Amino acid sequence: MSISNGGVATLEAPLIPERRDKLQPTSVTGHRRILLAAPRGYCAGVDRAVIAVEKALERNGAPVYVRKQIVHNIHVVRELESKGVIFVDEVAEVPEGSNIVFSAHGVSPMVVQEAEDRSLNAIDATCPLVTKVHREAVRFSGQDYHILLIGHEGHEEVEGTMGHAPEHTTLVNDPDEADRIEVPDTDNLIWLSQTTLSVDETMETVRRLRGRFPHLQDPPSDDICYATQNRQVAIKKIAPECDLVIVVGSPNSSNSVRLVEVALEYGAKASYRVDYASEIKQEWLEGVETIGVTSGASVPEILVDQTLADLADAGFTEVEEVRTAEEDLQFSLPKELRKDAEGNVDRTTLGGRNRS
Repeated sequence: MSISNGGVATLEAPLIPERRDKLQPTSVTGHRRILLAAPRGYCAGVDRAVIAVEKALERNGAPVYVRKQIVHNIHVVRELESKGVIFVDEVAEVPEGSNIVFSAHGVSPMVVQEAEDRSLNAIDATCPLVTKVHREAVRFSGQDYHILLIGHEGHEEVEGTMGHAPEHTTLVNDPDEADRIEVPDTDNLIWLSQTTLSVDETMETVRRLRGRFPHLQDPPSDDICYATQNRQVAIKKIAPECDLVIVVGSPNSSNSVRLVEVALEYGAKASYRVDYASEIKQEWLEGVETIGVTSGASVPEILVDQTLADLADAGFTEVEEVRTAEEDLQFSLPKELRKDAEGNVDRTTLGGRNRS
């Protein structure tokens, strides 16, 4: 993605790049197969956020501005750009009085205030599960807890959560950092987490923190989102059987990156992340009989379909879906989009894409 002098994001490549040379079969002793992990792809929060942008375009016309990427997937971003969405890094880049959508990763109260100061028509597409963590941060800071937030520095979700209780929060990036951090009060501590982390690494971080701070309290419910956990459980199931695992997802997608790590930790001989099927390299397939395929929670299924099609060219035509959970959760759209132009409740905004 590039930004023109006028601040408009433009496309650099086709929405789904075509492979120049088809993948070729390689010599293997057994038969080739694909284990397709399920659940995979879009979660309810991502679906809600993308629909919110599409609905804002439908109602208000282009341009619609979005602060940061609406979700962490370059294909989704490019698709929306082609329809008239302009992605910006900061609210200050948006013309006064314009329509702006806050991404699924959430924002701090300061960003909300900046939008109000510029008279922007804001639509908050923050995932409800992220909003839950924000509310916990506000509540616990109000109870004079010091919060240990487990997450990755610089991630938009972490910035938004810390912005709700900046004076009461210390960031813990990983288990090793848990051994080094200092806190102002060792007796009144509670931990929260970024929703898209590795479950195993998060619990290891908590274990080390509790070893140093025995009074550390748990949040009332798990912060790591159901979709992140489900996708990790699914990849753990198939990884031991896989010579290769391919994760479809963008490099700034925390949950996609974690899936690569989890696959390797649970027995896959090799694992790679790709945005598009065209990035799969022929040499990855040498000696490979079983390939695991999954996708991060921000990835549309069309990209997985393309991956399966490209792998079929290499002889991987047998596909077995391995399902470890069912997902039917739907979130209502942001309140700003729940009524039509006449003020009537729009029934199509009360759930996901399957709601009529």
